[in-house]
Amino acid sequence: MIDLQDVSKTFTLHNQGSAVIEVLGGVTLSVRPGECVALTGASGAGKSTLMRMIYGNYRARSGRILVGGTDLVTAEPREIIAIRRETLGYVSQFLRVVPRVSTLDVVAEPLRALGTAADAAEARARALLAQLNIPERLWSLSPTTFSGGEQQRVNIARGFAHPYPALLLDEPTASLDAANRAVVLGLIEQAKARGAAIIGIFHDEAARAQVCDREIDVGRFTPGRAA
Repeated sequence: MIDLQDVSKTFTLHNQGSAVIEVLGGVTLSVRPGECVALTGASGAGKSTLMRMIYGNYRARSGRILVGGTDLVTAEPREIIAIRRETLGYVSQFLRVVPRVSTLDVVAEPLRALGTAADAAEARARALLAQLNIPERLWSLSPTTFSGGEQQRVNIARGFAHPYPALLLDEPTASLDAANRAVVLGLIEQAKARGAAIIGIFHDEAARAQVCDREIDVGRFTPGRAA
């Protein structure tokens, strides 16, 4: 479902004499349906950069990044948008939404974008928000006013609203108490059971042990810092 072949990434520092920094090189990995793979490695190894390349936020310098058979390295912007809408979900560490949009609409939006009936999309959003212990009195408010932990749970609800065949999870249990952490891990296990291919960054070792089938040390793809 997710397949990377010999992927590399560089950044050009234009304000520092156009210095070129090689961040990742030779990244090769694959994730099957129903499998959860953890990206591990020291801070700065390139875990988040790799996730952003898979999502199409960063363009790889070379190699292939196949998601559901589409190569995001060569895909047109409209193809990347379609992949994000239908195939590849991404739960980042930060919730970025338009202010004044209600929490209920934020969570239901991915389903509405796919043409799901408004009442069905809202019902799914309500169920997820209740499951993630967001009080109903907050659903009509913008999540920009919420605490960090509440925003993270809204972010997770949005990411799991549609049954994406592939998911990217960047620290999904960060900022959560034990009860909500358990709920999120349960959602990940349910996604695996229905066949989602998942790549995640989990600094929580217990969470990683519970839901991940194997680990990939990104440090081995970091030029000059391989173990």
